Amino acid sequence: MAKRPRPTEPSPCPCPCPCRRHTRRDFLRRAALAAGAAIAAPSIGYVREPNERLRIAVIGCGGRGGGNMGSVSSESIVALCDVSEQNLESAAKQHPRARKATDFRRLYDHAGEMDAVVVSTCEHTHAFATLPALQLGKHVYCEKPLTHSVWEARVIREAAAKAKVATQMGIQIHAEDNYRRVVELVQSGAIGGVREAHVWVSRAWGRHSSEEEARKHGDIVSVLERPKDSAPVPPGLHWDLWLGPAPFRPFHSVYVPGPKWYRWWDFGSGTMSDLGSHWNDLPFWALKLTHPLTIEGSGPPPHPEIAPASMRAAYEFGPRGDLPAVKVTWYQGTEKPDLWREGRIPKWGDGALFVGTKGMILSDYSKHVLLPEKELEGFRRPEPTIPKSRGHHAEWIHACKTGEPTTCDFQYSGWLTESNHLGNVAYRVGKKLEWDPVTLRAANAPEADRIIRREYREGWKLA
Repeated sequence: MAKRPRPTEPSPCPCPCPCRRHTRRDFLRRAALAAGAAIAAPSIGYVREPNERLRIAVIGCGGRGGGNMGSVSSESIVALCDVSEQNLESAAKQHPRARKATDFRRLYDHAGEMDAVVVSTCEHTHAFATLPALQLGKHVYCEKPLTHSVWEARVIREAAAKAKVATQMGIQIHAEDNYRRVVELVQSGAIGGVREAHVWVSRAWGRHSSEEEARKHGDIVSVLERPKDSAPVPPGLHWDLWLGPAPFRPFHSVYVPGPKWYRWWDFGSGTMSDLGSHWNDLPFWALKLTHPLTIEGSGPPPHPEIAPASMRAAYEFGPRGDLPAVKVTWYQGTEKPDLWREGRIPKWGDGALFVGTKGMILSDYSKHVLLPEKELEGFRRPEPTIPKSRGHHAEWIHACKTGEPTTCDFQYSGWLTESNHLGNVAYRVGKKLEWDPVTLRAANAPEADRIIRREYREGWKLA
C-alpha cells in the first residue's frame, strides 16, 4: 500500500488568499480568536433580491432530509436526489417540476440550475455531497455532523472559507433562545472564570454487552456484531450508491432504513458526533473553543466496527484571549459526571454544566439554572446581547439572499465537528492524544492517522 501523504498545513486566514506560509504560532493565535470572530467574518456573496426565491437542490429526501426540505420549501425546489427511489418519488409529488437523480454527482452536472444545496444524506457521504457545491460557489446547508472524519471537516471548512457562501450545519438548538441566554451568562462572567465543563446525554445506542442490555437502554436495533448473512436489496434502493466511499458490504436491514447506520464506524460516528453536535455546541459557543490540546477517551474495549453505547471523552483546551484554559468532558449512555452521581447538582437526564469560580450553570435544550440556587437567588441577569434568531433554516435562507452571516456556519461547525470526532479517535486508539491542529496528527499516536483520514472505496475521491 502506498504511503499516505501527511495533511497539508491549513490556512487559518479567514480570507481565500493564496498565502499558505503561516507559522504554528500564527495558526494557534488566530484559531483561538476564530470562534468569537464570526461577526467580523467577510460577507458572503450576494445572490438574489430578498423577495426572490432561491433555487435549491435537495440531496437526501427521506427522514431528516424530508424535514429539511419542508423547512426550505418556501423557496423554489429545483432538484431532488436520493438513493431510494421511493423517497425520491415521494418528494417529487411535492415538487413535480424538480429535476430528479439518484446519484448526487450527476446533479452537479446541472449546477447552473441551482443557487443553494441542502445535504441530508447519511454521515459518510456528507463531505462528498457538500464539497462540489462549495467549489461551484453554491450556498450549502448540511445536516450534522458536518463530516465523517477530522480530515474531511478541515477540507470542508477551508473550502467554505474560500467560497464565501452562506453555510449552516443542522444544529437546530443553536437557534433557540435558551442557548443564547446561557452563552450571555457565561461570557458576561456571571459565574466567574470557567475552567471545567461537563456534557452528558442518556442515549445509549451502539454496541452493548447483550441484547438484554440493549433493550434495557431502549436500543431496539441491538447491534452486537456484523451480520454474517445478507438480505435482498429492497426494490428501488441503489445500495452501491448508498455505500458511496465506504468499503463494500452486502445489504442487511441492520444498516437501513432509519438511523441504524450511525452505529457503524464505516457510516457514522455513534452518539458522540450525532448528539455531540447539539450538546457540545453550547460549551463551544459559550467558551469560544476551537481545537483541543489533548483528548482522552474511555469506556468499554473499542469494537473495530461498532460505536459504543456508553463512553466518555475528556478535552483540554488552552487559553483563548482573556479566557482561561478549560477541561470539557463528554459522557454518554451510563456515564455521568461525579457531581451528578454524588447528587451535588440536579440529576437531569441530559445536560451541560459550566463550573466557574463563582458558581455553576446547568442547562439542557430548553431551560437552565444558576447553581447553587440559594446563593445566586436574586442574581441580576445581563441584558440580552445575542439577537433572537429568525429560525434555524430561515437564518440560512436570509444569509443566502443578503450576505449576512449565520451563527453556526461551516467555520464554527467545522471546528466543532473536528473536536467531536477527536473524542472518538482517542477512544478507539486508547491513548491520550497530544493534538497538533496544523498537521492534523497526534505525534504520540500515529495509529490514529487511519481514523483521522480514512481510505475511500475505488471510484470515490474527495478533492
